[in-house]
Amino acid sequence: MAQMHSTARPRSNAARILTILGFVFAGLALLFSPLILGVIAVVLGVIGAVQGDKPLGWYAAAAGVAAIVLGTLINMVIMGA
Repeated sequence: MAQMHSTARPRSNAARILTILGFVFAGLALLFSPLILGVIAVVLGVIGAVQGDKPLGWYAAAAGVAAIVLGTLINMVIMGA
């Protein structure tokens, strides 16, 4: 069995749900409102990582940041700004 450090927190179902929602909001940010939905994705990913779903939570936060940037660029191209 893998040993856990005394500072490591076990992953909870709530942390996994927040992480999954972070990825969902990151995907939606590409299509709809990148700034609002992307920030929500970052916040959910960070909270998920802090609550114990470390690697995927940080990936969800990074996906939120990427969705903000890419969604903004896509909107600029579509709107012709």
